[in-house]
Amino acid sequence: MITARTIGIERLRIATDGEGVTSLVGFFGCPLRCQYCLNPHSFLSNARTREYTVDQLIEAVSIDQLYYLATGGGICFGGGEPLLHSAFIADFCQRCPSEWHISLETSINVPTSHLEAVAPFVHQWIIDVKDMDPAIYERYTGRPNTQVLTNLRWLAKHVLDGLTPDEATNAFTIRLPLIPDVNTPADVDRSEQFLRDLGFTHFDRFTYVKDAGAAKR
Repeated sequence: MITARTIGIERLRIATDGEGVTSLVGFFGCPLRCQYCLNPHSFLSNARTREYTVDQLIEAVSIDQLYYLATGGGICFGGGEPLLHSAFIADFCQRCPSEWHISLETSINVPTSHLEAVAPFVHQWIIDVKDMDPAIYERYTGRPNTQVLTNLRWLAKHVLDGLTPDEATNAFTIRLPLIPDVNTPADVDRSEQFLRDLGFTHFDRFTYVKDAGAAKR
């Protein structure tokens, strides 16, 4: 039986994690250690978590079934890094109502096999790439971005290719933050152009605001 540790479920989110009203399911575990992490409890050893089976999680989020159906919403998997739980997500998506819209907030800094496992079920990918410059990325996250680039190319070939422009806009949102003391507007411009050359067209550009050692959008 597949189980997964979560850091929480946020209900009744509107227009922040995909279509309609969504429930954000935050998973425990993350391969990155970003300087201004908003969710450090997603990897701290003493974090409060709750473990779910797939059936238990479906039951927990089904409380908002009417909202999902009325607004075209559903479930957003985040974290932490949700793709570390790709088998759980794939099983969930095969059991939950087919009308639920499934979105994924991810850094995609995981082996490609995790993307392959969930790609048939994800309606919207919300990808936080930080910065495409390898040195900037590693300085900020503590990890290289080689796998990120590999996975972006895989998504461009196996998911993005063949979509209409409108479908591509709805299927992929690429988050490009301007991070104080880390990158510059010119760096963000270069990242966007690199990603446009891969075929991605929808970008969420914003600026982190440093606040007492953390960052806010």
